[in-house]
Amino acid sequence: MAEPRANGMGGLKGAAGLFSGLVMLPHTLFALPFALTAVVLASYRTAVDLVTLLLIVVAFTGARSAAMGFNRLIDQSVDAANPRTRGRHLPAGRLTRSQAALFVLGSVAAFEIAAWALGRLPFALSPVALALVFFYSYTKYFTSISHLVLGLCLSIAPVGAYIAVTGSFYLGIFVLAAAVVFWVAGFDIIYSLQDEQFDRRSGLFSLPAKLGASRALTLSRVFHLLSFLLLCAVGLFFPIGAFYWAGCLLVGSMLIYEHRLVSPEDISRVNAAFFTVNGAVSLLFFALNLLDRLV
Repeated sequence: MAEPRANGMGGLKGAAGLFSGLVMLPHTLFALPFALTAVVLASYRTAVDLVTLLLIVVAFTGARSAAMGFNRLIDQSVDAANPRTRGRHLPAGRLTRSQAALFVLGSVAAFEIAAWALGRLPFALSPVALALVFFYSYTKYFTSISHLVLGLCLSIAPVGAYIAVTGSFYLGIFVLAAAVVFWVAGFDIIYSLQDEQFDRRSGLFSLPAKLGASRALTLSRVFHLLSFLLLCAVGLFFPIGAFYWAGCLLVGSMLIYEHRLVSPEDISRVNAAFFTVNGAVSLLFFALNLLDRLV
């Protein structure tokens, strides 16, 4: 495939669209609102300025884009063999490996520059964050708990945002991070139901491939119950009000609805459960946290 050229604004938009599709940029809505929720919680201790907020968004987007781009490079051959994923940018030839690699390097640079601007502690911890998100790409090749590792990767977002604002650690933010771990692991199990048979045939590791759809869904429900309880526990560490608790109840209700959309016998609504419900969960939880802080 010929490399995309930036012929004016049309070329730039086309290239931006290709790289956005490579890393599924709209999925940033899954975890970014939890990072912003951490900023809201951190504001109880330290005032937040606009520059810090923008740097947190840049750092998050850079780290996530680097992780997703790297994951696409590692998984190219597997994606090409899977009927569900062979239309992705690298297997379909819409981008070359060198283009994807350059995009990953650029994303790493954006993340590191933002981390440096946020302070000594965020910059010192930035290599650890990158190592973890890159390590995730290999886990499906040797362990069925890759879903939990993915959750751990996304849980970096609220911890990093809190540290960026306050310059310190706090137990309450690790409770929020744990809630994110189990929330992500739960919905990633649901998403993985689509590849249960392919993973089993290909020797890839996932909980649906290891346990079967029924038991994997049961474990997903347990993970989401733990996530809900941990979100409630976060409220014990901060001077939150009624809107926070309303957010917790709304998240719990939506997670119940998510599990009503799928069953071992019918996974036709996996995309609705994965994309629509989880995007709404993170956005609404952040919105109610922000409203709680403002009023």
